Amino acid sequence: MNSLDTTDKKILNILQQNSKVNIKEIAIKIGLTQTPTYERIKRMEKSGVIKKYIATLNKEKIGYTIEVFCQVSLLVHSKELINRFEKAVSIMEEVIECYHVAGNYDYLLKVIVKDMSSYQNFLKNKLSVLDSVANVQSTFVMSSTKENSYFRL
Repeated sequence: MNSLDTTDKKILNILQQNSKVNIKEIAIKIGLTQTPTYERIKRMEKSGVIKKYIATLNKEKIGYTIEVFCQVSLLVHSKELINRFEKAVSIMEEVIECYHVAGNYDYLLKVIVKDMSSYQNFLKNKLSVLDSVANVQSTFVMSSTKENSYFRL
């Protein structure tokens, strides 16, 4: 486990809120000069604490109007079927998140598509045809009251 001090946590909180902020701005906010700030960020990138930098898109403005949570149950819990399922799902563009969970189903998928016909095509021709899938329950998002990947350290 990586040992993060208070300064590292401050940097991470700033970057989670805006990954485009420059080193100079971060350094000013945390009370360091640019060089040690840069070195801390590079260390956290190299160690894997910072996995990647992304842009969060407004789905509706680019024509993606359907967001679905799919609760997937597998036929059998064999290592081979689990691996095949995970490999297949990892290359499906519609699936933006996939979680192996405990409870009434085995996987929770977050799926984003342009419209209902796109979702029907995804479900009918990609997800439900996997030999490992026993059941899929779809929950459609009506609206979002909170969307955030930020968590305070």
